[in-house]
Amino acid sequence: MSTSVIVTRKLPESVEERMRQLFDVTLNAADRPMTQAELVEAVRHARVLVPTITDRIDAAVLAQAGPDLGLIANYGNGTDNIDVEAAAARKILVTNTPGVLTEDTADMTMAMILALPRRIVEGTRVIEEGGFTGWAPTWMMGNRVWGKRIGIVGMGRIGAAVAKRAKAFGMSVHYHNRRPAAASIAEPLGATYWASLDQMLARMDFVTIHCPQTPATFHLLSGRRLALMKQGAILVNLARGDIVDEDALIRLIEDGHLAGAGLDVFTNEPEVNPKLVKLARSGKALLLPHMGSATKEGRIDMGDKVIINIRVFMDGHRPPDLVLSQPPVHRPLSA
Repeated sequence: MSTSVIVTRKLPESVEERMRQLFDVTLNAADRPMTQAELVEAVRHARVLVPTITDRIDAAVLAQAGPDLGLIANYGNGTDNIDVEAAAARKILVTNTPGVLTEDTADMTMAMILALPRRIVEGTRVIEEGGFTGWAPTWMMGNRVWGKRIGIVGMGRIGAAVAKRAKAFGMSVHYHNRRPAAASIAEPLGATYWASLDQMLARMDFVTIHCPQTPATFHLLSGRRLALMKQGAILVNLARGDIVDEDALIRLIEDGHLAGAGLDVFTNEPEVNPKLVKLARSGKALLLPHMGSATKEGRIDMGDKVIINIRVFMDGHRPPDLVLSQPPVHRPLSA
């Protein structure tokens, strides 16, 4: 029996080669995003679809799925690009690739936390533009990270990994979750739990976002909440763009209330608000093109997880990274 696997984007060569060995696979050599019509064609003919976060697999697409489609093996940590409930209604399993990007994303978060207050990108630009004329006592002064407070929104795997790095840099670790983290995680970090997100935001020097995107976390960092942040605080977001009210964030940086923001994700990605680009040019924002998890090792590990999920499914067993077919009702992190 034919084993039809359709992959929507180009993956690391070693992952694609392993797929060629194991499956009857159709790869995307052009590495351009599929159109909606092409996604519909793919779900009509695939037994397994391997999409990425740039592919919108909504109810309209799934309504046209062929009878053989049994698994959507998402190449990504989240599944907000897939209508999981619509898939479940059609008895289509959905898997993702959790855990493999934790350290990479935490590294990039810490890099942003260091880069913004120490003006690293600005300093690089001065050299590139030939503006360095010699050291001076009051030139290019930034702000110290050591001793500052960091507030982590979402103390899951990535949030905890960021907390470990922040503690190593002498920062005071604080976090907000729906419930306190396990003592085995929080106590070694000396992490302080805040039941109220509002109260935590008002006291932090840095705020980093590491919660999933759900209907409940849309604009979790609303204009009202962003305005609660300390004068001169910095926001870092490597989760999803829609968790933050981007327009309000821009206004608060322009007004001088916030010192800046480090963003790897955006509201209308891949489009980036020109006002954010302007802030970046003035040293008040650090913008990255969704590269927080972009390491060779991480992307290969993601592919390995996809392959394992497909093989287990093909063998008639429950894939290890199965997303709940009936997701629990998502409560906001903070009311």
